Amino acid sequence: MLIIIHSETNKSNIQQNLGRPEYSYYFVLKEFRPVLERIGQVIEVSNPDELVDRLYFDCLSRGEACVYLSFSPPHRTPIHYACPTIPVFAWEFSTIPTESWQGEPRHDWRVVLEACGRAITHSTFTVNTVRDVMGADYPVCAIPAPVWDRFAARGQPLSKSSVVENVQLNLRGLLIDSRTVDLRPYGPSELQEGTPMSFSGPPQDCTVQLEGVVYTSVFNPYDGRKNWHDMISAFCSTFRDVPDATLVLKLTHHDIANALYDMVHHLYKNQTYQCRIVLIHGYLADVDYEALVQATSYVVNSSYGEGQCLPLMEFMSCGKPAIAPLNTAMADYIDSDCAFIVDFTEELTAWPHDPRAAYRTMRYMTDWDSLCTAYRASYDVAKTDGQRYARMSAHAVSNLQRFCSQDNTEQRLRAFFEQRLQSAQTPPAQVSRA
Repeated sequence: MLIIIHSETNKSNIQQNLGRPEYSYYFVLKEFRPVLERIGQVIEVSNPDELVDRLYFDCLSRGEACVYLSFSPPHRTPIHYACPTIPVFAWEFSTIPTESWQGEPRHDWRVVLEACGRAITHSTFTVNTVRDVMGADYPVCAIPAPVWDRFAARGQPLSKSSVVENVQLNLRGLLIDSRTVDLRPYGPSELQEGTPMSFSGPPQDCTVQLEGVVYTSVFNPYDGRKNWHDMISAFCSTFRDVPDATLVLKLTHHDIANALYDMVHHLYKNQTYQCRIVLIHGYLADVDYEALVQATSYVVNSSYGEGQCLPLMEFMSCGKPAIAPLNTAMADYIDSDCAFIVDFTEELTAWPHDPRAAYRTMRYMTDWDSLCTAYRASYDVAKTDGQRYARMSAHAVSNLQRFCSQDNTEQRLRAFFEQRLQSAQTPPAQVSRA
């Protein structure tokens, strides 16, 4: 079998695309590729319009099966190829788009899903959301990015201690430490004093020492789902008088200046506190990323929903318990044995790529008091109940192995290809667009 793969973001443009819509599909493609190579020959194309059907007809001439995996949301997946096309996408809202706009029929995802006749997504939640619209028999499968093997191997030799003692982290980029930064320039204009930092200068070599109970989150600060405002304010409120609690925010985006100003303004607003907040933006070598994982007591997610959340999966694969809500994709691998669960409520919102901003779906709002409770309970476990922490760590590893190991991914992909490519010529069920 020939498996053609494509993501609009690739190794040649990832730096300038970092943090932009759909940039994470490239990382998902990278995780899938080694498993796909166990199943067939894999060719990654940068210009699918030029190459996909050429490769497909070449395979047909040799009697060889061929499929095209488009690592992109359905509205950016082509449906005019002769080659069987499968969108591979993430989704975290209560409904899929069922309307079109700007003259593009594909904004109505039913058009694409009908044309392709099958799809791969990353969670049970999204499978159910698709089938709510496409019908209970629509061939969609939940296959998450297989990150477990790589990160479990990296986490195995690391310390599993719940309380960190002087782990040094080296960074090429920008470091902001609430213990040392002058926050006065980031207050209300009438109260500002001093000179603000430059967030757009050249990268610098930075070093930070981490100790105590360390909470870590990795995210794009411009991503409106991530809800870092509550993450920071709940942390400052809970640990206002706790000097050995640290929140590390590893930020991913190609242009961070505006977001950093906003985040430091929130550090100002939440004063005063004895806990510590560290913002880092820049390149971490593998050894330093492993140092960040080792220095982490808990990985934190306070988002409004996740399509899968690779950083959460990666840290948990390394044995780090979580603070997270039990919803969307996270419900497949989060439970009370490996995480402190954060409550949530539903809230009307718009599909993120809908320029009309029309309320058509739901997101899942984090309960701020529940987040504070989770912080407090996790700190108590880290400081006083090493056995429970060790059980949570082990359970995180086993949960993620079940959810996103390469072996499980291979089995699901083989079954999906065998079942669906055999019926590729069967017209998909018609779906009413009334």
